[in-house]
Amino acid sequence: MYFSQNWRRWFCGLHNVYCMFMGSLNNLSSLNKQYGLSKGSNEAMFVIEAYRTLRDRGPYPAHQVLRDLDGSFGFVLYDCKAGTIFAALDADEGVRLFWGIAADGSVVISDNLELIKASCAKSFAPFPAGCMFHSEQGLMSFEHPTREMKAMPRIDSEGVMCGANFKVDVQSRMRSMPRVGSEANWALSGSHAWA
Repeated sequence: MYFSQNWRRWFCGLHNVYCMFMGSLNNLSSLNKQYGLSKGSNEAMFVIEAYRTLRDRGPYPAHQVLRDLDGSFGFVLYDCKAGTIFAALDADEGVRLFWGIAADGSVVISDNLELIKASCAKSFAPFPAGCMFHSEQGLMSFEHPTREMKAMPRIDSEGVMCGANFKVDVQSRMRSMPRVGSEANWALSGSHAWA
């Protein structure tokens, strides 16, 4: 049985946003400098500030920020004002998280497998490595952001389906929004505009 008690845990709350962070970031000092945080800021504080920056100003996509994190980590963030959850787990599986659906339909995320089993019965699975979950946008891989996630049924020892494991579907491609600004190639719009 796996318990991650050897991982550092940080909990932080700021402006009605709360984060539980497990693990460590090797590049925390450079990230703190990039986001204008003090040298004493911990990983949970950084995650909250990065989330608030993306939520309020959105200079680049969340998957890009997560790919820049160097270390073993897992976190769950809750935004009280928006009522949303944002969770992520690093790709090297140094930290383990589990998730499932409770009897009341709520999402449960924890590193404590026994808690997940008690809360979700058989409707749980390991949280997929290299992925992020946002309660409004769903699950996506931050390692392969242009690929869709594919649910693989999880079968227990009695042959009963009990949840799903998620894998990146290498055969798929997410549809992206068409370019419309100065980046768009207006020359391909057709010659009828000049006629």
